[in-house]
Amino acid sequence: MVLEPYRVHNAVVMAAGMSTRFVPFSAVKPKALAEVRGEILIERQIRQLQAAGIKDIYLVVGYKREQLMYLAEKFGVHIVVNADYDRYNNMATLMCVRSVLSNSYICSSDNYFTENPFEPYVYRPYYAAVYAEGPTNEYCLSYDEHERITAVKVGGKDAWYMLGHVYFDAEFSRKFVPILQASYENPDERAYLWEDLYCRHLDELTLYIRRYSAGVIHEFDSLQELAMFDPWSSSLRVEVDSKMD
Repeated sequence: MVLEPYRVHNAVVMAAGMSTRFVPFSAVKPKALAEVRGEILIERQIRQLQAAGIKDIYLVVGYKREQLMYLAEKFGVHIVVNADYDRYNNMATLMCVRSVLSNSYICSSDNYFTENPFEPYVYRPYYAAVYAEGPTNEYCLSYDEHERITAVKVGGKDAWYMLGHVYFDAEFSRKFVPILQASYENPDERAYLWEDLYCRHLDELTLYIRRYSAGVIHEFDSLQELAMFDPWSSSLRVEVDSKMD
């Protein structure tokens, strides 16, 4: 089949972090369980992946992981535990699933997509990006005439920046996994974000920019950002109960 090399094999959803900027909600629950416009964040994302025909989904958990275990039965996802969630960044999460990386979506559990961005076949590896008018502190992208990402800079102005999901193709994964393993074995690099690792190896690791219109991809770093998007969310009214911790 002509399309077979481009078929998405699986998805990884990263949900291990402590989300300290999302207190008081994150003192009680993982941010992935926040309600946004009447839906649970992580459940909406799983449904969107499955609607695109992606059934092999790996959910990497850590902080308050017992509250996320129900998703295995409800949606048939694979639960993978990141035991180092409280010591290292998301590079540790990808280490937990490195053996399954191939044609793979890499997703964050705190993203909300107003439109389903997932597809059963993807032509080339990419990082989702949205446009910032004016100054931004995000990871801003430079790219060549073929739209291959050539540089990433923290901070910029009137620029496309990284936001949302990523797609690794099999060739990217083949090159990335040994780099990931070598960095994780180095105590000086183990606490990196995987994105920082990618930025250090742009010449070896090819990703293209994939542009999305404003309003399609949302990421909630704080309850204030959630309130701006959904002021009626029940997650804004959560009460911290030390007995639930």
